[in-house]
Amino acid sequence: MIVSANAASVEDRELVLTRLIDAPREKLFRAWTDPELLRQWFAPLPYTTPTAELDVRPGGSSLIVMRAPDGTDMPLNGVYLEVIRNERLVFTNAYTEAWAPADKPFMTVIVTFEDEGGKTRYTARARHWTVADREAHEKMGFHQGWGKCADQLAALVATI
Repeated sequence: MIVSANAASVEDRELVLTRLIDAPREKLFRAWTDPELLRQWFAPLPYTTPTAELDVRPGGSSLIVMRAPDGTDMPLNGVYLEVIRNERLVFTNAYTEAWAPADKPFMTVIVTFEDEGGKTRYTARARHWTVADREAHEKMGFHQGWGKCADQLAALVATI
């Protein structure tokens, strides 16, 4: 067995959120890939998501804007690296669109949807370029914010 010398550092740069959501994975995938649905759950309240432009295919770009309660907009640009319907989404902000490099890449996100008898094991992994980036994301409230979004996602998919 070959073990990568990088293996430990990947773990040091990764944040993970896992939930068992009482809905089929098709609904979760749809909530991640349908702009109208994504706007309803993506930002942790009281933040909102006024913009979601999604070209969900490998190489397709996305623009999601989160809005803070004070009106400050936080644009999130990225490119999809892998799309496996109802199973997996991988996207990164290392590129802004059409493989144009970002000024400062921050993370790659891997979202998986695993069937567990009609429920879905939902896992979101944020892999950062540096340990400092991972630490900054954790201090920004990754677990609380992404956890709240997962709760909002679960509530939404219960209604669609």
